[in-house]
Amino acid sequence: MQPEKRPSFLSHFRLPSYLEINIAVKTFSKKEKIAFLIFFTVFIISALGTIITLNNFISVEVPKSAGTLSMGITGTPRFINPILETSDADRDVTALVYSGLMRTNNDGGLSLDLAESYTESEDGLSYTFTLKKDARFHDGKSVTSDDIVFTINQIKDPSLKSPKRASWEGVEVEKTDDRTFRFILGQVYSPFLENTTIGIIPHHIWKEASSGLMSFSEFNINPIGSGPYKLKKISKNPAGVVVSYTLIANEDFALGKPFIKKLILKFYPNEEKLINAFQNNEISSIGGISSENVSKIKKDDFNLNILNLPRVFGVFFNQNNAPIFAKKEVREALSEATDKKNIIENVLMGFGVEIDSPIPPGTFGSHTATSSSSEVEESREDKIKKARGILEQAGWKFNEEEKIYEKKSGKELLRLEFSISTSNAPELKETGELIKSMWEELGAKVDLKIFEISDLNQNVIRPRKYDALIFGEILSHDPDPFAFWHSSQRNDPGLNIALYANITVDKLLEEARRTKDRSERMDKYLAFQKEVMKDSPAVFLYSPSYIHITPKSLKGFDTKNITLPSERFNDINKWYLKTKKIWKIFSN
Repeated sequence: MQPEKRPSFLSHFRLPSYLEINIAVKTFSKKEKIAFLIFFTVFIISALGTIITLNNFISVEVPKSAGTLSMGITGTPRFINPILETSDADRDVTALVYSGLMRTNNDGGLSLDLAESYTESEDGLSYTFTLKKDARFHDGKSVTSDDIVFTINQIKDPSLKSPKRASWEGVEVEKTDDRTFRFILGQVYSPFLENTTIGIIPHHIWKEASSGLMSFSEFNINPIGSGPYKLKKISKNPAGVVVSYTLIANEDFALGKPFIKKLILKFYPNEEKLINAFQNNEISSIGGISSENVSKIKKDDFNLNILNLPRVFGVFFNQNNAPIFAKKEVREALSEATDKKNIIENVLMGFGVEIDSPIPPGTFGSHTATSSSSEVEESREDKIKKARGILEQAGWKFNEEEKIYEKKSGKELLRLEFSISTSNAPELKETGELIKSMWEELGAKVDLKIFEISDLNQNVIRPRKYDALIFGEILSHDPDPFAFWHSSQRNDPGLNIALYANITVDKLLEEARRTKDRSERMDKYLAFQKEVMKDSPAVFLYSPSYIHITPKSLKGFDTKNITLPSERFNDINKWYLKTKKIWKIFSN
């Protein structure tokens, strides 16, 4: 026999039906009806307010998987292939389509990408990597050790002439199993891990193309990688030249599917047409425009992102070609007479920083003090007076008639007369003209020589046929200035364009390459810069900024330092255009 159920407390109460409410309202007087309506309205508003407040309290706004971003790029891609890329257009698309074992992050360090983990041997001569289990190429095939071994061996093949070959000389790669492999170095090289950011190409796609045929493959234009975006569509003009790519988010990207669903990359032959396209709303993002063209943009619905580039621009003295530069007082006086602020304001339109050492600010190991950091800024007149004092203290006399400094050295009469060589790139040409004017104000006679970039490289820089050279050096996050300042690099193909030789500097650079401890390497870089600054083998001018324009609707972009323009896409999987609200308990 079932026990008798007792009525619960709540069973005595129930909400009235619509009919019951309607009947009750009809019995109200006019005043009661008005009071009821006021009460009911206040109740509804309060309830909605409470619900909204509660929802806002327990919810959070998060990125939403949605939207399309259209980007403009100057140039036409030819090799969307990490081991063959040669232009910024190549590198931009390659950075979106391919991914490496490691990835550069926003603080200048390295994070895991395709790699799940790595270990370094105690002697620093080998690195063992393990791939992520779910690492996949865009066609669904797994990324394996075979792909890494194939990629590196293709780079090292001399017949392929990969621009990345020099970085991998003396490095061997061995497969352990499908997910594990090892790099073996001929000698310790502390910045080696930066090499592992190179994009990995799929062995199963490229194995039929020998190194001699790789540059002719259709996959250089129709790429398959493992990066954050994969190719959806290629558009070409009637001449068969690529004019745009449509890329879609890669759901299998090792670092997580990007929030922005689609990217449309449009290519333009020059910067003028790129800016016109932006003005006409054909594209919403552009990168790498020159500082002088920023003022030409008349829109205001965009974000101007100023990124640090590890570039060193300066005037490099060649004492072998112009013995006058062997005089330290000459080098110091010319440096003192150089108005770097003027160059940055009038050539770079303010988009750059002054430098006084071979490692720029924002780069690992940088000597932070710059020529702009002095507490009291000297006037132009004071700087010229100081520069002349340096010369005159060393025995130089000013020839009033010819407006030039001269000095007797035995029977020889030295004159402050020389040439400056540079390229016809507008920025460098304008810089050269300003420096010529500054140094002639001091009391020098300067012949400015302008060359086509190819002519400058082949016939001036490689044979070291210049008195002074205005040029730029490209460093990485871990700069390794060896190639630019070690005495062994004074002749071509070395990049020591100041033909600088200093035993102490040589030792510091050699030790820095072998030092695994990051803080010790920092100390050696600082000591190296101090030594170079003491010798004044060049006038360090500026480090330019990289200008990247994005729409105001774009969020998640917080990159500050890049080595190459393409590194602005390093965290593109975190960019977003739309948001949604979810309860906080689900936000993780």
